[in-house]
Amino acid sequence: MAALDVPVGDYSRYTDRQLAAIPLVVLVLALCVLGGWFLMTGAPVTPGIEFTGGTELQITTGESQAQIRDTFAALPAVDGRPTVTPTADDNTLIVTTQSTDTDALTSAAESAGYRVESVQATSANFGSGAQQTGLIGLVVAFAGMAILVFAMFRTFVPSIAVIASAFSDIVVPLALMDLLGIKLSLGTVAALLMLIGYSVDSDILLNNHVLRRRGDFYESTYRARRTGITMTVTSIAAMAVMAVVASKYVFNIPLLTEVGTILVMGLVVDLMNTYLLNVSLLRWYKYEGVSR
Repeated sequence: MAALDVPVGDYSRYTDRQLAAIPLVVLVLALCVLGGWFLMTGAPVTPGIEFTGGTELQITTGESQAQIRDTFAALPAVDGRPTVTPTADDNTLIVTTQSTDTDALTSAAESAGYRVESVQATSANFGSGAQQTGLIGLVVAFAGMAILVFAMFRTFVPSIAVIASAFSDIVVPLALMDLLGIKLSLGTVAALLMLIGYSVDSDILLNNHVLRRRGDFYESTYRARRTGITMTVTSIAAMAVMAVVASKYVFNIPLLTEVGTILVMGLVVDLMNTYLLNVSLLRWYKYEGVSR
């Protein structure tokens, strides 16, 4: 793989606090968004029907999305306004609601003159179990990553640098999901798990160059940055293409669009955390922490 032409950059012009300031401010803002969302909705991120239970109907009609939402929102069994998602066929739409009364939903659709193509329901108990499984998966993956990092470096500061970067790489995309209206689903959980892997990969690459290879700090940092940015930018480009191709303007595959969007956001955040936050912690450890 050909490396990108990465500017050398003069880290010596900035103090450790200046390098860490931007990533930490972004992290604090993301935590504030998640906290505010939790106070307003009872959850830091809005869960999809895979985690709450609900019904997804695929219908064919010539009515507008607003008219379809009004039709289903009027049902006693429906709590709140349903979500209407268009498909590649302009007249075929997907209606998602947290109601599990499939008979009432189907009857309402047929009474309104809609042709029901398919109905898929998820029970609340199954959704609760899936939510617990997804949460456990994230916790286990993060804990396993932390244990592996401590086992590799066996020193506190470099290990904390990797873990802090990975934590921010998860928290910031979660906050952006709230702002962009992306719900938490099994697919988005998979994207978050992938971000943990991406984050650890780039951070371990940097730590290995700085702590285990010859050369001064800035030379080692530049070598790691050249390789790491090439890898990450390539992944960002690939995920961006997937998100665009899967968007409603092309093939209309919402799940792939959401996964691609989350990965693009997370990888951009990873660049910031790795080459600002992680570098500041490693430099402090290299020049000040070790000698104390």
